Amino acid sequence: MDRATATYLIETSGDCAQAAAVLAGEQSSGTFVEVPGETVELKQRFAARVEKITELETVAIPSLPTGRVGKGPYRRAEIVVSWPVENFGHNLPALVSTLQGNLYELPQFSGLKLMDFNVPASFTKAFRGPKFGVTGTRKLTGVESRPLIGTIIKPSIGLTPTQTAELVRTLAEAGIDFIKDDELMADPPHSPFDARVDAVMRVINAHADRSGKKVMYAFNVSDEYDPMLRHYEKIVSAGGTCAMISLNSVGLSAVKKTCDAGALAIHGHRNGWGMLNRHPLLGLEFAAYQKLWRLAGVDQLHVNGLANKFWESDDSVVSSIEACRTPFLGGTILPVVSSGQWGGQAPETFRRTKTTDLLYMAGGGIMAHPDGPAAGVQSLRKWWDAAVEGLTVEQAVKKYPELARSVAKFGGKR
Repeated sequence: MDRATATYLIETSGDCAQAAAVLAGEQSSGTFVEVPGETVELKQRFAARVEKITELETVAIPSLPTGRVGKGPYRRAEIVVSWPVENFGHNLPALVSTLQGNLYELPQFSGLKLMDFNVPASFTKAFRGPKFGVTGTRKLTGVESRPLIGTIIKPSIGLTPTQTAELVRTLAEAGIDFIKDDELMADPPHSPFDARVDAVMRVINAHADRSGKKVMYAFNVSDEYDPMLRHYEKIVSAGGTCAMISLNSVGLSAVKKTCDAGALAIHGHRNGWGMLNRHPLLGLEFAAYQKLWRLAGVDQLHVNGLANKFWESDDSVVSSIEACRTPFLGGTILPVVSSGQWGGQAPETFRRTKTTDLLYMAGGGIMAHPDGPAAGVQSLRKWWDAAVEGLTVEQAVKKYPELARSVAKFGGKR
């Protein structure tokens, strides 16, 4: 029988094998005593199984409160658990309940984090996955052999549809590839969704008619599902190519239903990610997180950025980019590099990742360029030329003196 596997990092004051057995029991039979009907045959068919335990370091202080009085030391281990696919069928919410469910509440654990999971072909064949991904996004934007350069409409809140469209006009004429709504901008009274789509797409379509280049604009459709569907259809009817969804706000089922429509590339924003990942022994790692959204069909996914404005380390960002680039469901998705980015981070980003299959997003790094947004777009393109050439920041400025303007503006900021 085909089985799904999951890898966890655990911490416990007890025996690691016993704690792992509790986890497996909670996520299959789910009882602490034998109950009528729980036969040996049923357990053999449906029980979770602890496949491997690798004991790690021991610590004196628990990472999380357990709700019970206990004594150290606290043992850490990496454990691998498996389940028959028959337990949850081709059902993403049931898969999540199996992988994460009530585990975090168990008092046996003073730390527990889902690190990764794998599902067999008998499960993945039921899911189309991303329709566009890297290749499709490149085709829609006409950008090959370099990162897509993108930005976020700023200020986040307050602009009217007309003001937004005028900013889009400036960015389109500057050669931008991608623009998105801020995640805080959905369907507010000062910028109704339909009016914003109409105003922005008039500019984008007119620019495409003149230049042959159609800017991808990710309109934020995040809402209750029925309004989301109406917003989605509005984008399609206006000639748009992309919708943005705040993944953690909307949920897996609504995201999958939207992706299944298949007419637009789906830009997945992970706002709220720190709540799920920031603690080293709680939540889940990005390797697991991104697989869930790829199963749902998301084409582009935020990964933070090097030297970012948030808490995440550069090593973590590089690992997240690699996860998106690892084949799954027959393809890859586009990593969205963002968070306090400007051109000067491009050389290190390329050195660490060795890829240009990125959407490189700069909000202030474009909008606040000392010579204006148009110069901000051109500056980012030049920085990436320098990055691919293998130049350092200093070498890039020496070869391309105009880049000194962005260094003076952004170089001391992290």
